[in-house]
Amino acid sequence: MNKFIMLCFSLSLCFIACTSPKQNEAVRLEELTIADIHQSFENKEYNSEQLVQAYLDRISQVDTDLNALTYINPDALEIARKLDDEYAETNRLRPLHGIPLVVKDNINTQGMPTTAGSLALENFVAEQDAFIIQKLLDAGAIILAKSNMAEWAFSPMHTESSTAGTTHNPYNPDYVPAGSSGGTAAAIAANLGIIGLGTDTGNSIRGPSSHCALVGFRTTLGLVSRSAIVPLYLRNDVVGPMCRTVEDATRVLEVIAGEDPADPLTAYAEGKIPGNYQQYLQKDGLEGARIGVLRTLSENEPDPEIHALFEQAISDLDSLGAIIVDTLVIPDFDSLRQNQWCAAFREDLETFLATYVRSDTLKTLEDIIRIGTKSEFAQGRLERQAENRGRYEEPEVPCLNPYEDERRIAFRTAIERVMDSLQVDAIIYPSWNHPPAHIERFSEEYEGDNSQIIAPHTGQPAFTVPMGYTEGNLPAGLQFLGRMYDEPTLIKLMYAYEQATQHRKAPKLLE
Repeated sequence: MNKFIMLCFSLSLCFIACTSPKQNEAVRLEELTIADIHQSFENKEYNSEQLVQAYLDRISQVDTDLNALTYINPDALEIARKLDDEYAETNRLRPLHGIPLVVKDNINTQGMPTTAGSLALENFVAEQDAFIIQKLLDAGAIILAKSNMAEWAFSPMHTESSTAGTTHNPYNPDYVPAGSSGGTAAAIAANLGIIGLGTDTGNSIRGPSSHCALVGFRTTLGLVSRSAIVPLYLRNDVVGPMCRTVEDATRVLEVIAGEDPADPLTAYAEGKIPGNYQQYLQKDGLEGARIGVLRTLSENEPDPEIHALFEQAISDLDSLGAIIVDTLVIPDFDSLRQNQWCAAFREDLETFLATYVRSDTLKTLEDIIRIGTKSEFAQGRLERQAENRGRYEEPEVPCLNPYEDERRIAFRTAIERVMDSLQVDAIIYPSWNHPPAHIERFSEEYEGDNSQIIAPHTGQPAFTVPMGYTEGNLPAGLQFLGRMYDEPTLIKLMYAYEQATQHRKAPKLLE
């Protein structure tokens, strides 16, 4: 009997040793991917709790200098433990099981502050998660932190808020990470989380992603819900992934795409969402693809180093089997791009306040202005928004969504006609024609932002991927523009380019 008990005890110890994560080995966080983490979970190298703790430790070491994060989720470790218990019981991993997520601070997260970087919302805590947040949590993601942003998402240039101050570029802290999703960009670039969410009204996913050597997806307007997100101009706003790899961004997109009854625009996506976006992660995806070069943007007084990187990118695409169409010209481009912006901040913000904040003392834009701001830049923009409504020019033309607005439809139609006539799969141009600006001189050095010009108005998907670095270790991005709901093609082309060039590298923060 004693021998039997000893045998059972020995077998139990063996089972524990074989199935428990190794306790004494540090988790190496640099450039981890979702696939890496899930493989490590399966190999029992570490679990989600250990992973989250490692990220919390790294945040305490690194973020003091970056100022990327505004709120750390105090329940992250407990959530990780529950996910570990679930995996131990089921031996099945959800799509984002145990993956630390960084969320921009204008997206509602239950029980956590959602401030949009403002004093007016400094104490606002959402009662429910935004639709896309719930989808990510259902997929197993863990909200690790909320990230700093340009106050009210006003600035494409820099990331400064009244609640947290200024975020620095992890590649060179004297420079901006762009805006408004600069906190998410800096955090993910610096390996303070695995996946990030940003929002993009004109530039705010792709600009910061470009400045921080990330992949940023601005998806087709209508593909992903925008409900329960503090708006800038809802007619332009998109929420999407900001990640270190095309594969990770694709995995996030696969989870968040879908119809939301609270966002009527998502009804347009019905029947247009493939069940599996990951099937388009093809290393040979550029073979035979036709890529149009939009010189109208790339030749608009570019910085010489950016110009050289872009020309090298074209050469790389060619060597990877793409057919370069360098004769792409969009008729009436300069006139079609005009008069696209409509001031909708007041209407959209006041709807958000009434729907989610529900405060008797915080109902109008005037209430926001009365509470005030620490940012001179934000103050100027608030006053400007109070004075303007509707289309900035030709106010008689209604401001509608991209499926109903005549000016937006005309712009998109002109682009897609050229793409069809030349049988082009995607159009490319630099995400920025100039490197990141110095933090102290951001307004004077703000030049070359190409992201504002097409996709926010036409509704088309536009993704950015790293294409190299300029002097001072400052990243640059290559942007791919596609047809409506043609995310699969952009994923295929970008993945092939990324895998062949491997431009992404981690910033040197702890040396």
